[in-house]
Amino acid sequence: MTTNQIQFQQQELKGRDFLTLADYTKDEIDYLIELADYQKKQSKEGIIFEPLKGKTLGMIFEKASTRTRVSFETGIYQLGGLGIFLSSKDIQIGRGETIADTAQVLSGYLDGIMIRTYNQDDVEELAKYSSIPVINGLTDLYHPCQVLADLQTIKEVKGVLQGQKLVYIGDGNNMAHSLMIGAAKMGMHIVTVTPDNYKPEEQVTEKAKQFASEHGATIGWSNDPAEAVKNADVVYTDVWASMGQEAEQTKREQEFQQFQVNEALLANAKADVTFMHCLPAHRGEEVSAGVIDGKHSVVFQQSENRLHAQKALMTALMGE
Repeated sequence: MTTNQIQFQQQELKGRDFLTLADYTKDEIDYLIELADYQKKQSKEGIIFEPLKGKTLGMIFEKASTRTRVSFETGIYQLGGLGIFLSSKDIQIGRGETIADTAQVLSGYLDGIMIRTYNQDDVEELAKYSSIPVINGLTDLYHPCQVLADLQTIKEVKGVLQGQKLVYIGDGNNMAHSLMIGAAKMGMHIVTVTPDNYKPEEQVTEKAKQFASEHGATIGWSNDPAEAVKNADVVYTDVWASMGQEAEQTKREQEFQQFQVNEALLANAKADVTFMHCLPAHRGEEVSAGVIDGKHSVVFQQSENRLHAQKALMTALMGE
């Protein structure tokens, strides 16, 4: 891929970590989205593009996954490299080796690390002691790879990100956090809609508000789904009980029952509203089958874009 093949402004990201979208500028996020679009078109046309030939990505999983594992493993392969699955049960980090020691050992073998785990602090520590790029594949605080793909999807569907109204309904979790930051950076208006006791973390909300003020965006919160979705361009939801919260499932079902995204709720939004879900979905809980399988839903386009967004990310961070 040469400079004159690319019709958009490149950004120098080689060697960077990708821990949260808060660390990236609007121009850098724009570049990653446009690179993802470019590589997606190449892939659909059958063009082989291997900027990571001979490179190896280590993929540490302390949390199970479908989309994260398959998209990263397929992505690094399509880019000419190798992905190595590293379960925490199979490597010494799961038996007491420090994160710092693990980071330094893996830096001698690999060209990049993707980690999907619980604590954001663990990812930050891994990045601190690694001499190679570290990608946050999910923590309890953030899910930046998902939101990078989400932004790519919204731009595909709507044509533009600036000024779009995004309404997230559900738990104020890692998805809510990363969506707030990503939307704010891209000039989108976002409202998180949660029960009173499940708001996003205040420190993340304040950070998102700061970014929003810099980019002409707004950050809002509501506990009234019907009111919040008025004039919404995009309505987004996630499971009510995330991985590690299974013991709270019954309690959460009761407390979130008025927060289901269904046909009646979606009727309050714009006529061309787009429905999104990061998956896996529990049909009949956070979303009705009629919505997720209906004409407004782009959940499988969104899911596929995990592959393309992460290929762009690996190309930018690990490529020459």
